[in-house]
Amino acid sequence: MTTKIFDAIIIGAGHNGLVCAFYLARKGMSVCVLERSNVVGGAAITEEFHRDTSGGFRNSVASYTVSLLQPKIIKDMQLSKHGLEVVLRKVDNYLPLENDYLLAGRDGLTLSEIARHSERDVKAYPRYAAALDGIVDLLKQFLLVAPPNAGGGLADVLALLKAGNKMRKLSLQTQRDLLDFFTKSASEILEQYFENEGVKALFGFDAIVGHFASPHEPGSAYVLLHHVFGEAAGVPGAWGHAIGGMGAITQAMQKACEAQGVKIVTECPVKNIVANKGEVAEITTDKQNYKTSLVVSSVHPKILFEQLVDAEDLPADFRTRIKNYKSHSGTFRMNVALDKLPKFTNAPKNKDYLTSGIVIAPNLEYMDEAWLSAKANGWSDAPIIEMLIPSTLDDTLAPKGKHVASLFCQQFSYDLPGKKTWDNCREEVADHIINTVDKHAPGFAKSVLSRQVLSPLDLERKFALIGGDIFHGRMSLDQLFSARPVLGHGAYRAPIKGLYMCGSGTHPGGGVTGAPGHNAAQVILKDRKRFL
Repeated sequence: MTTKIFDAIIIGAGHNGLVCAFYLARKGMSVCVLERSNVVGGAAITEEFHRDTSGGFRNSVASYTVSLLQPKIIKDMQLSKHGLEVVLRKVDNYLPLENDYLLAGRDGLTLSEIARHSERDVKAYPRYAAALDGIVDLLKQFLLVAPPNAGGGLADVLALLKAGNKMRKLSLQTQRDLLDFFTKSASEILEQYFENEGVKALFGFDAIVGHFASPHEPGSAYVLLHHVFGEAAGVPGAWGHAIGGMGAITQAMQKACEAQGVKIVTECPVKNIVANKGEVAEITTDKQNYKTSLVVSSVHPKILFEQLVDAEDLPADFRTRIKNYKSHSGTFRMNVALDKLPKFTNAPKNKDYLTSGIVIAPNLEYMDEAWLSAKANGWSDAPIIEMLIPSTLDDTLAPKGKHVASLFCQQFSYDLPGKKTWDNCREEVADHIINTVDKHAPGFAKSVLSRQVLSPLDLERKFALIGGDIFHGRMSLDQLFSARPVLGHGAYRAPIKGLYMCGSGTHPGGGVTGAPGHNAAQVILKDRKRFL
């Protein structure tokens, strides 16, 4: 077995691993990325999942929409030059309601739609939007910087003081809003502003995406915040689609990395990170070993510290904390090939709504009941579904006249009761989801030509998402900022010298942001400059 030497080894070619590799290589480091799959991208990939005589049907497999990817990263990596094209949805969201509907979008659409449902709520919406904007403007300042590390040195003390100073400059009202969103439930927040159940659902859906909890749970308001940080195609708050699916993002990132000299090795799962006297020394794989004093992991923290690192190389309390790190998002993911577009019963005449996120969750109580039934029985009696039909914006995904749709479904437990397993319940649940859509769009079930089904267990198997958690760990207050994944190691440095973390299990958390990869690279480069 041969041994190769690099300045840095990145474990995992998900989007954060690629971002980190790019920034390190740009500073002249020799970088190698090791990926267990046969393609880069992690959960941001595009696959063909069905083919018939008319042609192939492709779609994003796990992550499915563009908004949170940081503009600085897009610019630095020149992703547009490397083939990335993002188009906006014509309508952001569509909620089918009983005998009506509700839309959200740009150019005053959200406000005009709220006005159709409630005079009181249309007056409250500007106050709600202003509260969100004030908090988001603050939190955006922390997205591309390392959080202060508990127990760190003078630099961390100064970073903490700087963060505190930013908080101090907020108006008293914004400070109160910030406290509310960090401690209260989404339903408590929304009920302070709105009376209409559909309006509350329109905004409350973001609070349960990837979050196996009720919108009534304290802390769920922060999850709502996490989903409104973004922009697409330069438009703040907008949602977009990458032409060619989410794999187009990571394929462009791969090209950007290779242009900087990064070596990417696929089908090369890492077996072990070897430490010598508390310092990284080597990585072992089935193909060959890699000598390095710098390893950066973009994989889930539990995989890194429970499978790749020897237990004796970690402090006992740290091992305990990682063992108790919560990872469970309750997501069920499906792609379907369609022979025609669905026709929703309660929908506007303008078909632009079919480019939107179609959210089947008409009120907060529906969302709460979905969680309660999933907690008791494994999956929801009436599931929460967001359907996107990206082929309405991107004709590269399906044959002419046909379409693909993604079904992103919430409140499906990783652990099933009794003798149920996802291997023997997967198709039953997929039928249940499709039949739920069919109630709102009769004929939908008959239009399905084929489907790609990923239960929480399948998400874990295919993408190494422990517990099926799309965020690499629960986005709860005890697992955020300086405490992600463990307090004292929130600034991307692991307890072993030369071992760093750059995945979604670090600040600022999940979603296709690229921020953890960016931030980890800046910490590494600063440390490298200090110690060389």
